[in-house]
Amino acid sequence: MNDTTTRQPSAAGFGVFTLILIAVFVGLGLWQLQRRVEKHALIATLDARLAAAPEALPQPSAWPKLTSAKDEFRRVTFTATYAREPDAMVYGSGSGVRADISGPGTWAFLPARLASGETVVINTGFVQNTMQDRGFEDRVAGRLVTGAPVTLSGYIRFPERPGTLTPREDLPKRLWFARDHGAMAAALGWGEVAPFYIDLESPVPDSGTPKPGPLQVHLKDDHMQYAITWFSLAAAVVIAFGVWWRGQSRKAA
Repeated sequence: MNDTTTRQPSAAGFGVFTLILIAVFVGLGLWQLQRRVEKHALIATLDARLAAAPEALPQPSAWPKLTSAKDEFRRVTFTATYAREPDAMVYGSGSGVRADISGPGTWAFLPARLASGETVVINTGFVQNTMQDRGFEDRVAGRLVTGAPVTLSGYIRFPERPGTLTPREDLPKRLWFARDHGAMAAALGWGEVAPFYIDLESPVPDSGTPKPGPLQVHLKDDHMQYAITWFSLAAAVVIAFGVWWRGQSRKAA
């Protein structure tokens, strides 16, 4: 009698615990499927933006309304003049949006002024293996600063905030480790800048350095594998409970 009363609460508790695990695993699997739908929609949106013809840069009055969600990677074209200000370097070990970039180097950031007076920061392209060579970087950036207006085409990008493990900037070398163009502007005296920067697509300098180019967004899509994993864990819990229950039933018999 005591064995039966002890076993029944135990079986009930284990059953409730099993149901909770199944619900959690199934819920996580469904969440991954939803994330997959959202990721595919995002990929389609970004692909459409990257494939669209360049449009005019939004007017400065519209800049506060631009957001990463609806404006990141929009292709734009405009005329500006590179300012005679110190450039900034951002270290990179490759690129997730440029298939033609590999190995260590730096991205050369320069301020450019519109005819209306506003300043837009330009990521003018990649410079291979120059993280420590400030003199070479200065010469590369200097060739772009001609004092003449130039028509630029590129992609609207928003600043990358440094994480807890991101190294601090090296101000003497004007070297950053995150694409935080606002921090660059404040440290180097560029003045007030647009809330976004431009990843330059063209023109390409005659020397090929810095190296701008078209972007290709490749977002990781492992959500189906994750969903299958969570559903498999739910099925494993059901099987384990069935085996345990069968064993308990045999003992009771």
